[in-house]
Amino acid sequence: MDFDQILAKCGDFNRYQFMILALFGFINIIVSMHYFTQTVISFVPDHWCYHDKLVNMTYKEIGEIYAKFDQPSCTRLDDINGHNVTVSSKPCEKWIYNYDFGYRSMNTELNWVCDSAYKARIGQSLFFIGSVVGTLFYGLLSDKIGRVPALILSNFCGFAGDFSTIFTKSVGTFTLCRFISGLAADTNFYLMYIIVLEYIRPSMRTLGLNMAVGLFYCLGLVFTPWLAVLVGHWQMYLACTSLPILLVVLYYFVVQESAQWLVTRNDIDGAIVRLKRVAKFNGCRVTQAEFDEFRRHCQMTREMQGGDDKKQATLLDMFKTPRMRKNTLILFFKSMVITLCYDAVSRNVEGMGISPFIMFSLSAVAVLPSSILLVLLQDRIGRKGMASGSLLVGGIFTTAAGIAIAYQQHNHNAILLACLTIAARFGVAISYESGSQYATELIPTCVRGQGVAAVHVAGFAASFLAPYILWLGTLIRAAPSIILGILFFAGSFVCLLLPETLNRSLPTTIEEGEVFGKGERMFDFPCLHNRHDDEESDSELEKYKRKHSLIDAKQMQMESCSNGKRKQSLIDADREEQALKDAKH
Repeated sequence: MDFDQILAKCGDFNRYQFMILALFGFINIIVSMHYFTQTVISFVPDHWCYHDKLVNMTYKEIGEIYAKFDQPSCTRLDDINGHNVTVSSKPCEKWIYNYDFGYRSMNTELNWVCDSAYKARIGQSLFFIGSVVGTLFYGLLSDKIGRVPALILSNFCGFAGDFSTIFTKSVGTFTLCRFISGLAADTNFYLMYIIVLEYIRPSMRTLGLNMAVGLFYCLGLVFTPWLAVLVGHWQMYLACTSLPILLVVLYYFVVQESAQWLVTRNDIDGAIVRLKRVAKFNGCRVTQAEFDEFRRHCQMTREMQGGDDKKQATLLDMFKTPRMRKNTLILFFKSMVITLCYDAVSRNVEGMGISPFIMFSLSAVAVLPSSILLVLLQDRIGRKGMASGSLLVGGIFTTAAGIAIAYQQHNHNAILLACLTIAARFGVAISYESGSQYATELIPTCVRGQGVAAVHVAGFAASFLAPYILWLGTLIRAAPSIILGILFFAGSFVCLLLPETLNRSLPTTIEEGEVFGKGERMFDFPCLHNRHDDEESDSELEKYKRKHSLIDAKQMQMESCSNGKRKQSLIDADREEQALKDAKH
């Protein structure tokens, strides 16, 4: 009896699964606020150099005075006489801000604008560097000490970084705090994603995971900018977004450690304890004999794979066999394409002539429809078809939006640009959500934490190229959109080389990962197979597991026969001893 079978008896879509999906929803809300904290606290409204004669003027009048200059926000005036002004050679030291909805950001309070604008960008850079370090560190840690402890420690780093940012006044302390905050991204999300995926029925993973992301992540994104408006100050905003992260500590008492991970660490007793808790929570009755059967399956599988003498699998083991190496490199490339294109699309809409608060919420609305579309289509056309198709659609949307933005940016047609940006965000969101689930399912359980971490790190590393791709637009206006489109289309093609995971038993070891999906063709999609074909088809992994099941059965039979013969021998010995005693009497 393998893990999927024993989990079905304990309940694989019951009360416990609903609870962890709700807890995963809470994670999505706090992660959405945490990830975009830097963006919200750095919002810079329209601003102009301060002059005593501008104090009693309206913002419109001030804007008209400065409109004649190439850099109106950073040009200091020496004297103002009606519309006749003289420019000062001194740099600006004080500014007049036209606050959006009255919100005072960190950049406006510390005057990190004009020549000092780089200070906030340094903090953003350190945040991404921290995310690369943290993703690798907590990914490795999750495969050493468990998913739940690593999840809690990761989120605590996010709290410490965001809360300490409240008290920063200098570039040095600010960048340090942002680095600490970045250590939590993206592990504060995907570790809980892994836990939910491993405890939920395969046929319900798409519905459960994507609806949780779609509803709660979208809710967090839409709510985030208006929370800042509500509190009115960047320090209060940081306090409101960081303190709820501490509630994740309570997950230690309600979320069960990954039973599959415990099996890969040869802690079968620990896995059974967690499964018994799940069964009790779900109100399901599972006999001890069924747990013993699961134990024997795990022990025999481990013995066939080398027993206790075998070293624990590491990330490098994913590159030692040809098929695992190919699949891993494709996952890396796909993550790099999605993250890079997402970041480039987001950066390419600055100066649209619309409030950043409104634009932020409007673009976030695209997350929910993308999740709904995934729920409707991913279990019909399969993971491979959805990953490839969404990248193809994302490439079309991104190319169209990039070209339109490049040629419309001087016209400031805010409505058109907003619509195209939302369309591009929609395509990229589909690619990101489908890609996250696909990667988590393909990577074997024994290295899932490290593997998913490495995939995310590859994406974060590629995102550093986004500014340089956009800079090419100064030479050839259509260059960024063409490059991003090529990347999307390339990602769409290589996804066709990956195996399908829909309704399949997921690999738990490197050996199972190597044979997983072996024999599949490039255009093998579940939606193109009829029921008869599905019954006749059989994956190499299923054959591999069936072979081990037969070995288990034979071993049990041999043990039973051996025990029977031993018992019969004891009975015969007792009879002979009794006969000798009778003869003496």
